[in-house]
Amino acid sequence: MDYLAVIRSQYLASLAMLQQAIEKCPEPLWDNPTDKTRFWHIAYHVLFYTHLYLQPARQDFKAWSKHRPDYESLRLHTRPKITAPYSREDVLEYLAFCQQQVEELVPCLNLEARSGFDWLPFSKLELQIYNIRHIQQHAGELMERLGSRAGVDVDWVGSKPAEAK
Repeated sequence: MDYLAVIRSQYLASLAMLQQAIEKCPEPLWDNPTDKTRFWHIAYHVLFYTHLYLQPARQDFKAWSKHRPDYESLRLHTRPKITAPYSREDVLEYLAFCQQQVEELVPCLNLEARSGFDWLPFSKLELQIYNIRHIQQHAGELMERLGSRAGVDVDWVGSKPAEAK
């Protein structure tokens, strides 16, 4: 079994569900001032950590070109001063960048190596499962918000197999 192909497929399936949520989000929900954490902020947070944890190690990480310092944080005590939300177009651009990172970096993974992040003391294999779970947790959170507030559904994506060449 090609475990790297399975990991790639599940990353891309999770990101496809997140993409649907972003694309289907009605404008009033994108930056709703009554939300403790805005829709766009959750989407940006999950993409930042997807990008980070796809890298071999912390020191290999280069922030996305449109990154704003600390915008990845959802923690109340470290939440950044938000001066402007990310646009849907920017978040979708970052999502496409992360999809490309999956395509480029997952085939090169050594699943038996350490995670590369000292705060995550497990293997690179477990890091991939952890990262995919993180994407899906927040995609589910956004999907629930869409469903309960706007009656918008997001389709399940089971896998994203490699396309035939």
